Amino acid sequence: MVNPSRKSDLTQSIAKAEVIKVDPASGAPSSGRALRAQGRRTMQRLLDAGLKVFAKRGYHAARVDDIVKAAKTSHGTFYLYFTNKEDLLRVLAVDCAEELIALSSTLGAVSRDQKGWDELRSFLGNFTKTYQRYGPVIRAWMENQVQDSEIDRLGVKAFTAVGDVLGRRMQEAGVDYTVSETVTVAAFMAMLERVSYGVASGRIIEDEDLLIDTMTSIAHRGFFGASAILD
Repeated sequence: MVNPSRKSDLTQSIAKAEVIKVDPASGAPSSGRALRAQGRRTMQRLLDAGLKVFAKRGYHAARVDDIVKAAKTSHGTFYLYFTNKEDLLRVLAVDCAEELIALSSTLGAVSRDQKGWDELRSFLGNFTKTYQRYGPVIRAWMENQVQDSEIDRLGVKAFTAVGDVLGRRMQEAGVDYTVSETVTVAAFMAMLERVSYGVASGRIIEDEDLLIDTMTSIAHRGFFGASAILD
């Protein structure tokens, strides 16, 4: 859920555009009437239900009726907070973008030793957790499922933040790009997204710690030039 104590430029742009009935920064309806604690819980229940339905059925196949049933509420309650399912996805996109942008700021220097491996492992583990929660939103961005400029902009901004920090850390590690830096970062991002999708969808059934360890070792060696064996 968007942190009500701070208004990022993402949240402000959503609120100013009045694309949702509830301001995700303040938790207040567009009418300006303060949303009570019960209302915030109801809204969150609808958002959580939307994520579950989008994950199970896919965004396009999902219906408001499915979300209402999953949230165990009424259509009237849904339309009190959202105009349609795209409205709901837009709020989720704000939340997801803010988490990914915040995550991008946590990746420190990735040296070619054990310390660098640990740093990268922490980052990849946290990305996987974010994907497990917001996978349907990230797939909507990656697969261009929604023709909405604001949702697209949020996706571009979030993944640019992650891609930029990965590129900077590779440069700092002294990676010699035999192909373009853009292609290298894109390949890293593609691996990250596809493996995370496999875990979230259940298509990759593996011990989570082992999976993240393996992904970290592949990335550390392949993208940061670490040796195959760390002492």
